Amino acid sequence: MKHDDIHIIKEVLGGKSEQFEHILNRYGEQVFNLITHIVPCKEDAEELTQDVFIKVFRQLSSFKEESSFSTWIYRIATNTALSALRKKKHDTINIEDNANGDIPDELLDEALDNDSEEQLQRLSEAIDRLDAEERALITLYYMNERPVEEVATIMGLTQSNVKTKLYRTRKKLYLLLNDRKL
Repeated sequence: MKHDDIHIIKEVLGGKSEQFEHILNRYGEQVFNLITHIVPCKEDAEELTQDVFIKVFRQLSSFKEESSFSTWIYRIATNTALSALRKKKHDTINIEDNANGDIPDELLDEALDNDSEEQLQRLSEAIDRLDAEERALITLYYMNERPVEEVATIMGLTQSNVKTKLYRTRKKLYLLLNDRKL
């Protein structure tokens, strides 16, 4: 797929802008799904998805093949969604590290791996209560199954920072799922 992306990019940059449709078709739904997990309003997510592809088209010549094309697009999408939310200043829930430090990893895994319909609904509601960066991390790592290295590149973080934030976010989700004080 990487070779196909590079070929299409070269064609678009060579003047065949109609070839950009292939990029839209390949990545449109993935980008929209990522943004909808970060931005709570579907209409905003649709608008931001359009903004992302306008940015991708305009910045296509700046893609340097240092990462995969999908990573590059995801980074633009994530930054666009996070920037939009910063402008709106959504309320977020903050927790202190010492407030959740006593939760064993086994309990976290058990609570978050429960696939019952009720638990999945509660998990979805808990994820909605996370801040935008936490939702982006959870979406990229767990839902889109991106490796830590790629999540770090997309989010502009170190790998160790991604691991730490994922760990803290899992604990926060556990507390939200179990209605414990944050």
